[in-house]
Amino acid sequence: MYPAITQVIPHKDYKLTVIFENGRQGQLDLKPLLDFGVFQRIKDHKTFAKVRVAFDTIEWDCGVDLDPEYVYQQCV
Repeated sequence: MYPAITQVIPHKDYKLTVIFENGRQGQLDLKPLLDFGVFQRIKDHKTFAKVRVAFDTIEWDCGVDLDPEYVYQQCV
């Protein structure tokens, strides 16, 4: 089981700092995904910056979210 996300901080280079309930944190680089499928919706910097924690993962208002296991594996 993976720990829940407690905080997410967006950066201008399409990276996120993600902090987990167990105290661990890491960087998640989303730039390689921005040309594919739903991820094109967060290509705009203003939209990308509106990321938030929702339940045990992260999401954007435009309907994009990430699998919490994927986030944890990429950040740790």
